[in-house]
Amino acid sequence: MFSSIFSTSPPVDAKAPNFRSVSESFKEDELFGELTPKDTEWACASGGFITETQVYYTTTEDGNSLMCQVIHSSVGVWYPTIQFTCKWHNPKTGETVWKSVNVSNFVSPPPGLDKRSCRADQFSITHKAAPGTDFPESYFISANLATDIQISLEISRPASVPGWKLGKGEKGGFSYFGANPASPDGHVIHRFWPRFHATGHFIHKGQAHVVKGPGMFVHAIQGMRPDLVASRWGFANFQSSEHGGVSAIQMEFTTTDAYGKHGSKSGGVAVNVGSLVVGGKLVCVTGSTKWAKAESPAANVVCRATHSKLALDDTGYEKPGEILFEWAGPSVLPGESGNYSAKLSVDLGDVKNPKGLIEKVDVLGEIPYVLKVTVNYVAGTKPFIYQWFNPGKLTITEPGSDKPVEVDGMLYNEASFLS
Repeated sequence: MFSSIFSTSPPVDAKAPNFRSVSESFKEDELFGELTPKDTEWACASGGFITETQVYYTTTEDGNSLMCQVIHSSVGVWYPTIQFTCKWHNPKTGETVWKSVNVSNFVSPPPGLDKRSCRADQFSITHKAAPGTDFPESYFISANLATDIQISLEISRPASVPGWKLGKGEKGGFSYFGANPASPDGHVIHRFWPRFHATGHFIHKGQAHVVKGPGMFVHAIQGMRPDLVASRWGFANFQSSEHGGVSAIQMEFTTTDAYGKHGSKSGGVAVNVGSLVVGGKLVCVTGSTKWAKAESPAANVVCRATHSKLALDDTGYEKPGEILFEWAGPSVLPGESGNYSAKLSVDLGDVKNPKGLIEKVDVLGEIPYVLKVTVNYVAGTKPFIYQWFNPGKLTITEPGSDKPVEVDGMLYNEASFLS
């Protein structure tokens, strides 16, 4: 058991490819994989080293941010640890409320429901289906995390914005680590609702803050020790009520040096997946891979985040002062041909004068104890997550048009450094 958890042995052929990216596994017309009910079921795997999470990010109409997350962490022979975390941020007042609770008596599925629902003593998340309606799926979230923090939310997905994974079929969404894809060392998978509508309340110290507005949902699984999966992560979530409802999301990870096109020491592979919602409809699903020491080729399909104005800060990592996010890919709307593209550049300020910085999260101060001891002991890492929330302007070019459309909205983005 423990040999499989902690092994970092290279493949027999040291130069054999030992990483297979999801974005290079599907053709352009196969990138949109519509989610099935099974895709958002909790796997709740035990044994090995598997982290599974479901996260709901909401941008409220009055410009606040709310994140709710459930994390299921399995570490070898130990009983899984389950956390519920939330973060409320008001950029006007600078108020940030953060809470993380190790929950008890977690179960999925609860009696009478399927595995898209879960509950514990401290919270419940109930999935409800309403096929044939304007909102065919909803989650109802109720949480009592402390005497001074309660959450009550309804999260509803519009029929015009189906959930997606990159790639059609059962293998859609998967990137594999290891020389043998039939028996990989590990895997990473992401499944998304790129836009939902939230209504409800976040209650702090007896004050009920109204939560109403758009957001996105992600279900992610890391089937390997997190410090072996990636050296960096990036995430972007842009939401706007303009132009009929707009969303632009990205999720990116960069492999460690151990996994790449030519085996160990060829890592640093950046894998990015994302989508565009324009006019209240899912119009584009895209993804790209940048191999280490390789130029990014010109392509119709682009999903990229470029960091610039880097500066070393007190974490020991180089913080970006600016990030350019780019999307391009074929339309997924029935009967529409051509490509969508979009760009968004965000100014994050410098080390002394950051812009929109919510927090620099010391990850080892937040994750479960068993996971913390394992990762820190094996890797000697001290990972940090930068979280920002800023106004942004997304520039969209639609098929058949040479006149870009500019859309104002709010961008929540993260940059995580693990090693």
